[in-house]
Amino acid sequence: MSTNDVLALGINPDVPHAARIYDYLIGGKDNFAADREAAEALIRIVPYLRQRARENRAFLMRTVRHLAEAGVRQFLDIGSGLPTAENVHQIVHRVAPDARIAYVDSDEIAVVHGNALLAGAPDGPVRMVHADVRDTAALLDHPDIAGLFDRGQPIAVIMIALLHFIPGGQAREIVDTMRAWLPEGSHLVISHATPGDLSPEAQREGTAVYERANMQITMRSVAEITSLFDGFQLSPEGVVPVSEWRPEGGFRERPPSGGHFVGGVARLAGGSEPR
Repeated sequence: MSTNDVLALGINPDVPHAARIYDYLIGGKDNFAADREAAEALIRIVPYLRQRARENRAFLMRTVRHLAEAGVRQFLDIGSGLPTAENVHQIVHRVAPDARIAYVDSDEIAVVHGNALLAGAPDGPVRMVHADVRDTAALLDHPDIAGLFDRGQPIAVIMIALLHFIPGGQAREIVDTMRAWLPEGSHLVISHATPGDLSPEAQREGTAVYERANMQITMRSVAEITSLFDGFQLSPEGVVPVSEWRPEGGFRERPPSGGHFVGGVARLAGGSEPR
């Protein structure tokens, strides 16, 4: 995408965005100098942040494959970010080619790239939606979501590295709205940044990086993140470092000291139990 195309979308390439920072951390190429500078500032605070971001991406891939193999055929990926290798619909469609997937992001560039990725099958069961999770009701009422999903069947809601950008009690309000909307037997997947034993100074420095980019990050404890699953039944693993959730090849060492991502998968009561 050219600079003129970016400017035509009303996007300022000099202002970092969370989706593009994350894209840089996992090795993507759809980011600007400002995004890379912000990411490198974060890496100076948390030197292993690239590894943590890639573990987080791998967690996404494992969880959606697990849910597809368990029979889920509808996936709502909120805060999906920029397309990269092994997107949700590609993983799921290997298991169930007729599964329905909706991606949602508030970043115009993510939406443009997502639509370009899906251009070969515009009438297929995959949609890219421009919406903001903070207006949860409007997101769920969007015609490309309301018209795609059968609410008589389970839906998996995926929120990977999203809710730590939602301050205070609003994260709880978002999850509560989702829970009320979901049919029985649906699933919730969350990964979230947690400070671990990062020093208060390092936490302040990381927060300042995001504030300079007009973003707010809320690092929550594992207990606080676990509470977001209230009303759902967590899988036996509970909320754990993402590298430890059903790792391929067996046991993984716990992350080194400092902050990292934790995540969990949970089911709304009713419907069949996932394997």
